[in-house]
Amino acid sequence: MGLRPTAALTHALAVLLLALVAGCAGAPTPERSAVPAVSPSTAAPSRPGWTVGASPLPLRPDGYGEVRRTPAELRDRRLPTRDLLRPPVDGRFHATVARIDERTRRRMGESWSPRCPVGISDLRLLTMGFVGFDGRAHTGRMVVNASVAGDVVSVFRTLFQARFPIEEMRLVTTADLRAAPTGDGNNTAAFVCRTTRAQTTWSAHAYGLAIDLDPFQNPYHRGDLVLRELASAYLDRSWHRPGMVLAGDVVTRAFARVGWAWGGDFRSVRDDMHFSETGR
Repeated sequence: MGLRPTAALTHALAVLLLALVAGCAGAPTPERSAVPAVSPSTAAPSRPGWTVGASPLPLRPDGYGEVRRTPAELRDRRLPTRDLLRPPVDGRFHATVARIDERTRRRMGESWSPRCPVGISDLRLLTMGFVGFDGRAHTGRMVVNASVAGDVVSVFRTLFQARFPIEEMRLVTTADLRAAPTGDGNNTAAFVCRTTRAQTTWSAHAYGLAIDLDPFQNPYHRGDLVLRELASAYLDRSWHRPGMVLAGDVVTRAFARVGWAWGGDFRSVRDDMHFSETGR
């Protein structure tokens, strides 16, 4: 017996629906991603790459680089640390204090010479742990006066435990002294045989009695001069970003405990990177 057109159509649709259901039941279920979805509010900000030291700046009459607007990539600077020494395998703070041997002396190059106000025998090489902006433990080196070596280790132990971020900590070398200014350096360092900026007297750095900490996040400012020259965005101290030194924070308290002064308290200049045992 034949079917009427409407019944035939209904029957055909039913058969097609059963076939689709069967086909779907036999198909594999797509795998869900193993990585949970991240909302824009919790996602880490995108940080374009930046090559430090790649672009020399035109020179000012005073010999410093031309002060320029901070590039967008560096306005909230969190560049990863490039390891020059083996990081601590246990992720903990470790430090050693050693005399300056001949190998280290050669690596220091022109940062020390017999004309300096402190002898090489009065300096010490510190090898210490620090936490980078990548949140990982790293190992760095700096040269300080032997008389303050223990205090400096104590301060950086405190900063490590507080996970205060430091981008770089390495010896100052001849290459650093001869390099054209690029305005984007960020090496945390202590000893370098030089005079005080805009003066002829020896800096506290020339005695190994001063440290510049995260100099890009904590620039020097006097008149129209900003050092580092691309760090003007960090003159706004109300915008708190990682690596900034602020009055009353863990950094200023740690240095105050060992009797060191902070350049952020200076009256004639603003030098937020600078800490010194001499008060200048």
